Amino acid sequence: MAAYLSRLHHVSLHVSNVEKVAHELVSRFQFNVFAARLTDRAKQLALRRGSAVFVVNERQSDAPRRLNGHQSREHRDSQCLFGADAHYPVDTVSNVCFEVEDVQSVSAALRDRGSCEFLQPPTELQDDRGLLRFSIVRSPVGNVCHTLIDRSQYRGLFLPGFHQVDSGSQTAGRSQCPITHFDHITFACPRSSSALISRWYRDALGFQRFLIHRNEDEDEGLVLDHDGIGLRLMAMEYWKCSESGITLPFKDEKEPDCKFVIAESLPELGRNQVDTFLDQHRGAGIQHIGLYTEDIVRTAHTLSRAGVQFFSPPPAYYTEVGKLEEIEAAGLDPHTLSQYGILLDTDIQTDRRVPDGQRYLLQVFTKPIFGEDTFFLELIERRGATGFGEGNISALWRSVKAYMENEEHHETQHQSKQS
Repeated sequence: MAAYLSRLHHVSLHVSNVEKVAHELVSRFQFNVFAARLTDRAKQLALRRGSAVFVVNERQSDAPRRLNGHQSREHRDSQCLFGADAHYPVDTVSNVCFEVEDVQSVSAALRDRGSCEFLQPPTELQDDRGLLRFSIVRSPVGNVCHTLIDRSQYRGLFLPGFHQVDSGSQTAGRSQCPITHFDHITFACPRSSSALISRWYRDALGFQRFLIHRNEDEDEGLVLDHDGIGLRLMAMEYWKCSESGITLPFKDEKEPDCKFVIAESLPELGRNQVDTFLDQHRGAGIQHIGLYTEDIVRTAHTLSRAGVQFFSPPPAYYTEVGKLEEIEAAGLDPHTLSQYGILLDTDIQTDRRVPDGQRYLLQVFTKPIFGEDTFFLELIERRGATGFGEGNISALWRSVKAYMENEEHHETQHQSKQS
């Protein structure tokens, strides 16, 4: 029996410079710091936009390690609460935290399966706002782990150990950035690993396969092997949380669905951005997270003015046969979309409540936000579309490839001048 999840609670980043990354998320991506945990040996900041919550943790390089298979008290007190050991060699996004109804029973179910490694057994933490239980399980994807928490007896704003931060001065003028939640989380994984990863999430956490495209094979995933693109995508969604009536702690609304997407490159088509991520990240991990926005043009305009840089598709994208008509049919201006690199595609999988002719998907990628070419964010707006358009995927692939080739060219020139 799988350990079913209630809702996604937050995503943790482990970085060497907390202030820098938090400032980037606040000043450019319009997130608000609302809670913090600051000690002599640990620094954690919680930021949110709508129901999308990031916890930025300080990577530690010299904290005490495990002693005889157990954590010393000093290490336990200094580590990032509700996260795994943060000694990773590069900045990374590695913890996706879920709420569950009963940590003890969920952990017991996972332990009985025998295929789950616990980084933290069921643990209780308490403060003047109540009691919280949590455990941490390792994912089969690189350094990714999942913290499972039970908030049913906790009344605090966020989590024990965190104090509230007044974000009033941060919220001025942010109505032009209608980001509401995490739409999807994408893993970059080694070749031929998608089936194993998908099976683990199905058996352990109750995820179900989600078909990205009408041409997708349920076992093989969506395979793109044309025009220089070599990519396999496979998507999953966890138990129908959007239909379960779970209420968010921050707003009186239902928790939207968030999908997991597995991306791997195809061996016969040479190296690409998935392989580059695996190299620079030192293994598999979270490549990007999609931020859902109710108005992608307004959001992209706001973020661009704040300094966010976006990938741009090849200029010919907006003049492809049928693309102009498709954009205009959606009531959008091609020039405006091209200004920010926004892509538009029609999705065959739709919400039945949305009339025909309004099933559109709009997306744009930001450039990497860490020092390495690893993690980046995506803006996504869905007008009835539930999947991921193949045309958008291809255009995004080519835009990232062009960026990587340009970066490699500049690096080669720099090395030549130094030698």
